[in-house]
Amino acid sequence: MPYDPSPASVKPYIPASAQLPEMTFRALIVGVILGMVFGASSLYLVLKVGLTVSASIPVAVIAITLFGLAKKFGARELSILENSITQTAGSAGESLAFGLGATMPAIMILGFDLEITRVMLVAVLGGLLGILMMIPMRRTMIVDQHFELKYPEGTACAEVLKAGATPGSRAAAGEALDENSNEAKDARRRAFIIFGGFGLGLLYKVVSISLKGWKDTVNFIFGAPLKAGSIGAEISPELLGVGYIIGPRIAMIMAGGGVLSYLLLIPMIKFFGDQLAVPVAPGTMLIKDMTPDDIRSAYVLYIGAGAVATGGLISLVRSLPTIWHGLKAGLSGLGKASSADKSLRTEQDMSFKSVVIGCLAIIAVITFATPLHMNVLGALLILMFGFLFSTVSSRLTGEVGSSSNPISGMAVATLLFTCLIFLVMGWTGGQYYVTALSVGAIVCIAASNAGTTSQDLKTGFLVGATPRLQQYAILAGALASALILGPILLKLNDAGTVYVPAAKVAPGITVDAAKLTATAQLQGPQAATDHNTYKVWQKTDANGGPAGKYLVTDDGKLAYLVDPGINGQYHQRPDGSEVKKFDAPKAVLMSYIIKGILDQQLPWTLVLFGVMISIVLEMAGVSSLAFTVGVYLPLVSTLPIAIGGLIRWAVDRRNNKLPQYEKLSDHECQAAGDRSPGTLLASGYIAGGALAGIVIAITAGLMTDFDNNMNKWAEAANPFFAGASADALSIIPYAVICVLLYWVGREKAQS
Repeated sequence: MPYDPSPASVKPYIPASAQLPEMTFRALIVGVILGMVFGASSLYLVLKVGLTVSASIPVAVIAITLFGLAKKFGARELSILENSITQTAGSAGESLAFGLGATMPAIMILGFDLEITRVMLVAVLGGLLGILMMIPMRRTMIVDQHFELKYPEGTACAEVLKAGATPGSRAAAGEALDENSNEAKDARRRAFIIFGGFGLGLLYKVVSISLKGWKDTVNFIFGAPLKAGSIGAEISPELLGVGYIIGPRIAMIMAGGGVLSYLLLIPMIKFFGDQLAVPVAPGTMLIKDMTPDDIRSAYVLYIGAGAVATGGLISLVRSLPTIWHGLKAGLSGLGKASSADKSLRTEQDMSFKSVVIGCLAIIAVITFATPLHMNVLGALLILMFGFLFSTVSSRLTGEVGSSSNPISGMAVATLLFTCLIFLVMGWTGGQYYVTALSVGAIVCIAASNAGTTSQDLKTGFLVGATPRLQQYAILAGALASALILGPILLKLNDAGTVYVPAAKVAPGITVDAAKLTATAQLQGPQAATDHNTYKVWQKTDANGGPAGKYLVTDDGKLAYLVDPGINGQYHQRPDGSEVKKFDAPKAVLMSYIIKGILDQQLPWTLVLFGVMISIVLEMAGVSSLAFTVGVYLPLVSTLPIAIGGLIRWAVDRRNNKLPQYEKLSDHECQAAGDRSPGTLLASGYIAGGALAGIVIAITAGLMTDFDNNMNKWAEAANPFFAGASADALSIIPYAVICVLLYWVGREKAQS
């Protein structure tokens, strides 16, 4: 039979004719709870290091495990479609957490109060907007472009669900499958591979990070003649697995962007700036004193932001015919409910009318909700940028995966355009900082959730789920997670807030307390010794003491400087106890963008350099988006993805020479590789490594003493963790999981 590359040739794991339990109460509630847990842990990660890990696969693994244990205690076995609903509802929290953590803390960094109602509204509106805007695109991006857009995490998640599916969970009502059949044996073998990879990824991460067995990141910095050039990699199983799944082409293009940054741009800046005796804006240090990471933060990050924004816009222009086709398909469905009722279960979406009404309601809330302090222009910008970047995010997620989707770059682009419009209109006061950030936050969350929704719908397409029920599930998961992430964000900030006695940092300053209306009390540990209520004063200049939020007594004397737990500068309380702050690197970038434009201090030259990188790539016939992602992200994140891609190339090259592959077309070989044991093991690596990172993040605050003791031991006695050879030795355990991935991916010859 000739190869058929049309979407109709793709048969879901569960046929459309099968009627299995799907959106049950138990499946939905467990998914919502898991989404809230993963959302909280992801928020911690993005505040700490500016990154999150995709929650879809860990949620799927946990769902299968939990419901499998429940079956042993007499509970009804859940179908694979119920597990899919649990996974879909549980994945929403992580995407909301990234958008929220990358933007909202910038309000505090700029010196303003972060109101709980604002945070919750931004999370709810952004999450729902991203989901609704993706729904009309489902048919076009997920089905019609099935062979073009891989959606690596979505594909891997489908493999997790299929590998964990027992014959009972796959069988339609009244149908039973023989546990000793070849199909059942194959399912058990696939489950062994993926859960073995999960266990190995989990163990690897725990030994590396919690037990300090070896360094989790290796880095080699060069001297002359390539001074400040560096090559590094986060040697983690989850990034290795992502690279294997997305394949060598995209993985190497992304790494090429990182090579441009770390082996060309940074050394070039160092070469020309080493002899300068004054700092070069926007940097505040002499270039000769800067490390490669300092140069990246001060200069290359702006170049990368300009490149990613341009690459995203070019991708959007290319996608306009596809977008228009999807919109026409959605519009044509209006008023055709009777025909929709007769369609296949796997082709049913929420009605386009519901999507339009929902989007209009969101825009109305944005315009009139008092806590947002939004205006009509802000609401229109959210609608425009929300649609633009939700579409770009969905497509980009299909190309390079959620883990490499530069959502923060899209937020930067939104802030750039929003602030420029505000600047033209003369809106440069402090309140407009907050308005611009709210616009950027809602768009950032919408784009992030649109990408996650796309991955989930891809999983459902491969498994055979009902899209409409998936869309309901992710809406429920997003709403529940949005309601708790705001309070968690404020609690994390309060836990690290230091109230610095004003006499030490701003002595002798008094203000007219009668003009101050806002009041506040101490929060966190210091509140136990001071229950007084103070008035709040926002200091906007650095004369006589640092700018920021101060607590003032009734007679006008300054009592405390409020140093926030997020991006604060003081790491010790008055009683001498140490405080761990959250660096929130993405939120810091957002604050720089806003202040830079509205104060007219943005380094536009650097941004335009990034624009030109994308234009040159497009002129050379190279798709710029994946490459510019690599320019923006650190090389330590993209290099391990490239390593995974190279392993996939070696595996496919070897397997394609086997007899069973000789008569297959290139597309058929690619599809076979996507279903191979190597893909299953890579999916396990992603799940195990991601889940371990989340658990470690959750327990970090509870294990401070243990972590300190392990650090002391490792620095004194473990050559894999500290010392001149630590980087080289740490590669050994990483090489083991790389070799294992190649070995498992190799298939046996069949006659």
